[in-house]
Amino acid sequence: MVEIAKGQCNCGEVTFEINEKISDIYVCHCSECRKYTGNNGVAVVIVKNEVFRWTQGEKNISTWNKPTGEWQSQFCRNCGSSLPVMNDKSSMAVPAGSITTGDQALKVAHHIWVGSKATWDEICNGKQHYASFNE
Repeated sequence: MVEIAKGQCNCGEVTFEINEKISDIYVCHCSECRKYTGNNGVAVVIVKNEVFRWTQGEKNISTWNKPTGEWQSQFCRNCGSSLPVMNDKSSMAVPAGSITTGDQALKVAHHIWVGSKATWDEICNGKQHYASFNE
């Protein structure tokens, strides 16, 4: 039996499912993710497109593309919550905080783009750090 993780935005208008067991969280410390969250980065779970499914509210999803085309974000147009977004052509980056069920095994496993992290950002959990994503 496949464990299904479910998630939603703050207002509950947009919902989704992930049809596989999830565990690893990637924390991205790049400047785009810092600006997007107003924090030290963003914590995401990377899942293959074929296991991800929107279940409600796709009409409430807004997308913002960086003018250079190298970065994109999606959010609920009603409450502003961060939503899953295409990571590459084969996977989705799902904000870990938007996952509401099926998240019992989640743990921070990777810190990425630490080469451009904020000077005030301290990574203290002893997990693997990568200066970029493809390292």
